[in-house]
Amino acid sequence: MKRGRHEAPDAGRGNLLADTVEGYLLARTHHDQARREAERLCARLPWLSTAQAEDVTRHFVHQRIELTRQMLLSTTERAAELRQEYECRYVELRRALLRRHAACASALLACTGAVCTAACLLAR
Repeated sequence: MKRGRHEAPDAGRGNLLADTVEGYLLARTHHDQARREAERLCARLPWLSTAQAEDVTRHFVHQRIELTRQMLLSTTERAAELRQEYECRYVELRRALLRRHAACASALLACTGAVCTAACLLAR
């Protein structure tokens, strides 16, 4: 459950399913796009036989998918690093804010005590 939201118990499974389907569709779209690019490349190489063109297409798609996989992995690793850095900074800022509020509350309490003491002494 996320802070500030109430989710149904099955919401996690629904989100997981939606994420899985979305990932599959994105991968399929990327694969189809790589195949189209490979076919365009082979069309510019008219001397290739059909078998050679299919082989070039297969290698091109495989290389393109691997390159994309590496890029996505490095992006997710960097995102995890940034998340960790931001979470650490957030914790530091919360602690500093808590210290400042505690100091202000202590100062206010001390001032209130001093005013009350002064009022009691003046009232005698």
